[in-house]
Amino acid sequence: MRLFRSSEVLGIAADALDFAREAAGETHPDEYMGLLRGEDAEGLGLDRSGTVITDVLIIPGTRSNPMSATVDSNMIPNDSRSVGSIHSHPNGVLRPSDADLDTFGQGDVHIILGHPYGPDDWEAFDQHGDIRKLDVLDVDLPDPEDFFDFTEEDLDVDYSEDYRSSGGRFQ
Repeated sequence: MRLFRSSEVLGIAADALDFAREAAGETHPDEYMGLLRGEDAEGLGLDRSGTVITDVLIIPGTRSNPMSATVDSNMIPNDSRSVGSIHSHPNGVLRPSDADLDTFGQGDVHIILGHPYGPDDWEAFDQHGDIRKLDVLDVDLPDPEDFFDFTEEDLDVDYSEDYRSSGGRFQ
């Protein structure tokens, strides 16, 4: 199983980019870093095939300072929806450093957000560090709160009689 998708990344959802810009501003003057996940464009109501970046994952254990951000690789989920990375440059420079290029090997899209993190203070790159086109798309994303809207019936768990009679402890 590949960690990163192979279908073309068409763009980034405006809400995902806004989230990352806000997070970079809150982290400033330290660097901000996250991983990008995508959804099938047709599933989002677009009349094109490919992937739309819909989520920015914040990885637990990420360490940052004004010069760098480091993700704890043990905390990165094995996620088939991964498409790349996103991080900030508090100095405002919108080009990858040598250290950035070393991390661009996996994924199709790598975004750098530059201070002051306004609507135009970002650039997208491919895995080689070359600028690539990435449209900002106005798509309706699922409400993240819906993730928590489920009942035990939704879990479709079949507890054995032994489990129920033991007060909820497996024997």
